Amino acid sequence: MPLPFFYKENLVASGIDVLLDEAGSRHIIQVLRMKKDEHLQLTDGKGNLFTVKIKDDDRKKCSVTILQTLKIQHPASNIIIAISPIKNNSRFEWFLEKATEIGVSQIVPILCERTEKQHFKYGRMNSILVSAMLQSQQVWLPVLKEPVKFTEYIKFVNEAVGVQKFIAHCIDGAKRNLTDM
Repeated sequence: MPLPFFYKENLVASGIDVLLDEAGSRHIIQVLRMKKDEHLQLTDGKGNLFTVKIKDDDRKKCSVTILQTLKIQHPASNIIIAISPIKNNSRFEWFLEKATEIGVSQIVPILCERTEKQHFKYGRMNSILVSAMLQSQQVWLPVLKEPVKFTEYIKFVNEAVGVQKFIAHCIDGAKRNLTDM
């Protein structure tokens, strides 16, 4: 059975103690009912996987000791998806989950001419990415950029050399499949 998987930002080398936040501590100690000296895994979302042992099983401030650090290489594919936020928040959140699960490396919300939802809750969207990363037991957290206007993003993308670029759209006309490229 795999070890429980948790996220902690800015973790460093092995042999040190780490204090977990209250929400993580409560989940580990109360929900999973883990005790002192049991093992679990932490990731920093930057390719590091830490095997840790519970040192203090306090439900509000659980501390763990890092036993082992494993560096997982970033996948060779560097997929960036730029997408316009949609009016239905739950559908956009579902997109974020699925994009994380398939290994997208960067998500850029773009504000288009017809984008209805101009307000972007960055903190909530980032927490959805973290949850999806943990659920799929990955160690790379996609980078979530701040929303940018479509015209600004196109200028930036046009400067990228040697990169394949595709636009998905619903305009009538001839279409080509990505598999034919």
